[in-house]
Amino acid sequence: MEAEAAEAPPGGAEAEAGLSCFSFNQDRTSLAIGTKTGYRLFSLSSVEQLDQVHESSEIPDVYIVERLFSSSLVVVVSHTKPRQMNVYHFKKGTEICNYSYSSNILSIRLNRQRLLVCLEESIYIHNIKDMKLLKTILDIPINPTGLCALSINHSNSYLAYPGSLTTGEIVLYDGNTLKTVCTIPAHDGPLAAITFNSVGSKLASASEKGTVIRVFSVPEGQKLFEFRRGMKRYVNINSLVFSMDSQFLCASSNTETVHIFKLDSLTSSSPEEPSTWTGYMGKMFMAATNYLPSQVSDMMNQDRAFATVRLNFSGQKNICTLSTIQKLPRLLVISSDGRLYIYNLDPQDGGECILIKTHSLLDSGKTEENKENDLRPSLPQSYAATVARPGTTSLSSTVPGYSEDGGALRGEVIPEHEFATGPVCLDDENEFPPIILCRGSQKGKTKQS
Repeated sequence: MEAEAAEAPPGGAEAEAGLSCFSFNQDRTSLAIGTKTGYRLFSLSSVEQLDQVHESSEIPDVYIVERLFSSSLVVVVSHTKPRQMNVYHFKKGTEICNYSYSSNILSIRLNRQRLLVCLEESIYIHNIKDMKLLKTILDIPINPTGLCALSINHSNSYLAYPGSLTTGEIVLYDGNTLKTVCTIPAHDGPLAAITFNSVGSKLASASEKGTVIRVFSVPEGQKLFEFRRGMKRYVNINSLVFSMDSQFLCASSNTETVHIFKLDSLTSSSPEEPSTWTGYMGKMFMAATNYLPSQVSDMMNQDRAFATVRLNFSGQKNICTLSTIQKLPRLLVISSDGRLYIYNLDPQDGGECILIKTHSLLDSGKTEENKENDLRPSLPQSYAATVARPGTTSLSSTVPGYSEDGGALRGEVIPEHEFATGPVCLDDENEFPPIILCRGSQKGKTKQS
């Protein structure tokens, strides 16, 4: 999913605790939480200190909040208007645009190229540079949880969603060419989690049973790895996420254990390696699988966890991620009671991860607005200036030009078909694409004014 967001229904323990949703941004440098009173953004640059970057109380009962990398673009959905998506430039306190849809919004995914809005029976794909609706995928099975994933690499804007309500079929779709790539028969039972690695070359999945996690190649859809999370009990997978270097895969559930798997090839050993008893027995087991029933051989080929975490709670909604903070690998877990747990991960030996810090997300004091980026002088005709102007210009097939090093350039226009070319840097408020101020409704076609 892109397994880095968790949403809670209104009411219940989560609502009483004041935390209704929580998510990490795409490169795991910040996190966002939604509450009954609004939303908050935090920086993840330090283990010891959790800096609050922004807090907003303009929209109550937030149940979706997603930030685009370390930029000022944030997407918010509230229980007060569950069919409306609001896009903000939070540093300027400006609403970029909002769109209304035919039913409740269940999830939102975004990268520097695309923004996905997932409803129960449809997925809307927007061009993030001007928020134009590019495609509506209508022929999808009922998706009551809004399960979908989007690669954070905008050059490989693949998206994945369930292809069946009863089996674990995954539809792989190219968000750039707007065409279906393939269908992957990932599991026997319905899907519970799907996620891409950072470059969009691998896709991991888990079913509602939660016992087996599989990794497939993208775009071919070939099975690369199979990991066994457990055999004794079925679990509800809460999140599934790759490390940024694609070396590890982390899964959390409604149990007290978080599993981290290492993506090593089973055939990577060379003949020159010294013979050991364990190596000999491993080869014997691998050879034996050629003569055993497929169910047994599949189980023997499954890798178990490289590292684990024993949480001090179970049964709570949570999400996890793998990040590098202060040059060391860390495992981060957010629980629905509003706590962030930071663990050390040993990338060489694995084993039990050590808890080193716990932060309360609800009691954190306010700090300076911008802890993540060096403050830079405003450039003329920056994106912030573009957003601040009254939205009197009607949307057409061209928008004010965008420069990688200076925002909108007066008088220059970029044809619509060139939007997808070249990298887009959105790590600073002066490097946003020029999104036109707009209001819209999506019922199968774009309506903007």
